[in-house]
Amino acid sequence: MKTWNQLFTRQGFVVEEKSPNEFICTNERKENVEFLLESLDKANVKYVLFADVLTIESPPISEKQWLQAVDVPQRGVWETTGVEEPKVFELDTYMSGVTRELNRLGLRTVCCCDGHGQHRPYVSFGEQTNMEKVMQLFHALQVDAHLRPSRFPRIVFSVKRERLLDLAEQMRKVQIDWLEQGEAHIRKMLFLYELEELLSVSGESGNEDAIRAVVYEKLAPYVDHITVDRYGNLLAQKTCKTGHGPTILLNAHLDTVESFVPGRTIVKQGAIWSSSEGILGADDRAGVAVLLEIAKWLDTSSFNGTIKFVFTVEEECGLVGARKLEKYFLWDVDAAIVVDRRGTGDIVTSCGTTQPFCDIRYGQFFEQVAYDAGLTGWKCTAGGSGDTRIWAEQGIQSVNLSAGYEWEHTDDETLDTDACYGTVQLIQAVLNQWRDFSRMLRDVRMANREGVTVMRMQGGKRDVI
Repeated sequence: MKTWNQLFTRQGFVVEEKSPNEFICTNERKENVEFLLESLDKANVKYVLFADVLTIESPPISEKQWLQAVDVPQRGVWETTGVEEPKVFELDTYMSGVTRELNRLGLRTVCCCDGHGQHRPYVSFGEQTNMEKVMQLFHALQVDAHLRPSRFPRIVFSVKRERLLDLAEQMRKVQIDWLEQGEAHIRKMLFLYELEELLSVSGESGNEDAIRAVVYEKLAPYVDHITVDRYGNLLAQKTCKTGHGPTILLNAHLDTVESFVPGRTIVKQGAIWSSSEGILGADDRAGVAVLLEIAKWLDTSSFNGTIKFVFTVEEECGLVGARKLEKYFLWDVDAAIVVDRRGTGDIVTSCGTTQPFCDIRYGQFFEQVAYDAGLTGWKCTAGGSGDTRIWAEQGIQSVNLSAGYEWEHTDDETLDTDACYGTVQLIQAVLNQWRDFSRMLRDVRMANREGVTVMRMQGGKRDVI
């Protein structure tokens, strides 16, 4: 269920959330405030507007109900060229949020269309609009958008119009000064914004409901299938391109070792984050953030294959969620990437020296990709237990990557956010090399079969498996 703030943002209403269900309307034009109130009336929502502060007295309604309330007859007849603050009711229902955000960021639009479910959505821009900034913004937001140059340049979106609502919500997070720093900066700042959101939601082992709901909502727009199994694990799947490539499991855990101290704040000293009181919870909120970033990136990546996401519960109290995962979900998995390791640059390939998680060539592939991509410091190493152990026991080639946190499970826990984002970049680089990845896995399987054959022959058996 979306909050009122999300519902307003996704429709393009520029109101500031003063507190939950309380909004300051002074920065919104009069006509848009009037339309907002009319929509609330139509949806039978109780509210009070006093001194430009809107207080909602009813619980949030579903987005389907909200869309029915704002989708008035004759909506979408806009617009006059050069209007800086367009009227929401003159914009198409699914494009109003995106258009308002573009204008907020100084990227002036002249017309738009959400496609009405029949053709591709688009938005056109004024002659003076910096289209390089526009394209950098949409690339950073990882949306499939294409520029058609003309007197009034047009951006065409290769997405369903429902995705435009999610895009508007993402765009609200972007600050104007980020545009001057370029695509890479915008992308990283959006990642840090989401990471901080995840660190604001408590969820110790056995009490993961709130964080699971947040992750479900964030992940759902970017996958083909999503569900929660009987034990509380969040499972999802995404087929990319033709799907004729490897099937890779991406895994992090939802729970923290204890709950967050109420009212705590995140202390930021440059790239190093910590908690003002109690644990930070980067173990494993950092891993969750990394996987969500990969999910957003997949549609604009070159990866061809299938990604399965597993966000497990009760990892901190004995790998409970991973142990109880239905085995059918793993049957077609070729390899696993877990993000739940302290420090920076570790590619964990075994539990201590006694239980390997993978063939050494699997870990070395990550090392080589990191080196080729200019991501320094990544090395194979032994480590501890974790969900990685469960996937390896199922015969799946698995590694556990550093997420950037240190001193987990203590009040001294810290997170190196630069290192955390570096993990995103490594996984992206690995998935972009999916052809070499597939060949490496095939070589490992063939070598393992040959090894088993030799062992059986030495034991007096000559059957080849």
